[in-house]
Amino acid sequence: MPTPSTFAPVALEHASRLINHGPTVLVTSQDGARRNIMAAAWSMPVEFTPPRIAVVIDKQTFTRELIHASGTFGLCIPGVAAIDLTYAVGSVSGREIDKFTHFDIPAIAGPVLGLPLLETGCAAWMECRLIPEPHTEDAYDTCFCEVVSAAADPRAFRNGHWELDASNGDLHTIHHLGAGNFVRAGDSIKARPLK
Repeated sequence: MPTPSTFAPVALEHASRLINHGPTVLVTSQDGARRNIMAAAWSMPVEFTPPRIAVVIDKQTFTRELIHASGTFGLCIPGVAAIDLTYAVGSVSGREIDKFTHFDIPAIAGPVLGLPLLETGCAAWMECRLIPEPHTEDAYDTCFCEVVSAAADPRAFRNGHWELDASNGDLHTIHHLGAGNFVRAGDSIKARPLK
């Protein structure tokens, strides 16, 4: 039975802010009993209202197969606490193993699409519906989606904004540099108006 959510809902008009700073994401997918999770380093918002996201997912992956079969996927935003898990799920194929079982990953069921979503070690998640764009999917491995629900850990994302500081270091988002090396987002800094 899925774990109940401890995250606070994020208004859809603020969903693009969850990834506008370019964090590594965990892509979850499910078609019937088949499910998978993988890491993706390239994602970004492409529209605010409705919130739309682009994410690069190689056409040869099991994740793409499941996304095309179901028309849906989840985007989870791991924090520093999930760095080892992020690297692990990005290093093996889900065709051979159920990564959720193999790595003992607790998941909740998304409130709108029922997708497996991660909260443990993560700062936020989004449930997404694929927007079919065959040319960009085939030519550039870029998938577009519309966010239909989003939530975040209120210790790190409140009132539509990231609030990263020393008190929530385990939730600071991670950014992949290659070969298992990551950098984490630092503390939030507020700009002052210039006169």
